[in-house]
Amino acid sequence: MGIDPLIIQNVVENVRAEVLPAQPTLKLDSALIDKIATKVPLFRALPRQGLLGLLALAEHFPVQRGDVVFNEGDIGNSFYVLISGEVVVEKTVAGKKANLARLEPGECFGEMALVDREVRSATVRALGEIVVMRFYREQIDANPAVAAVLYRNIARILAGRLGASDTLLASLM
Repeated sequence: MGIDPLIIQNVVENVRAEVLPAQPTLKLDSALIDKIATKVPLFRALPRQGLLGLLALAEHFPVQRGDVVFNEGDIGNSFYVLISGEVVVEKTVAGKKANLARLEPGECFGEMALVDREVRSATVRALGEIVVMRFYREQIDANPAVAAVLYRNIARILAGRLGASDTLLASLM
């Protein structure tokens, strides 16, 4: 009886997160918190105290132009909010890269890692220099009140993306 490779990769990611030095945190003044609360759909309807607690847990870091935030097939245990810059979401289909979406500041990606606990379904690459915030599933799930709002917002975001995909698919037929 062998060990599932997905479990091994998840353990490796958790160890990496514990061993690597902590990332610097954002300077959160009241104006920035208000901007995040209104401009990031994922955080809508989140009570201010819940948002403050969540932001205190976030890692933020820069990513250089062309660098990958995560690859299709990676184990996902976190999601990201784009603070500045743009990213492209790519999927490999029949050996070719297809661009699925371009995301701008305030948008989230990788949120499926909170929902399905599976491998990443696409690659996310920086189109220029970007700054992202990363949140881990365990941190979200540790606060049920915050998690309930985030999961509801994720459902809304995914429903919107599904609707856009349906429209695109219909136009191609």
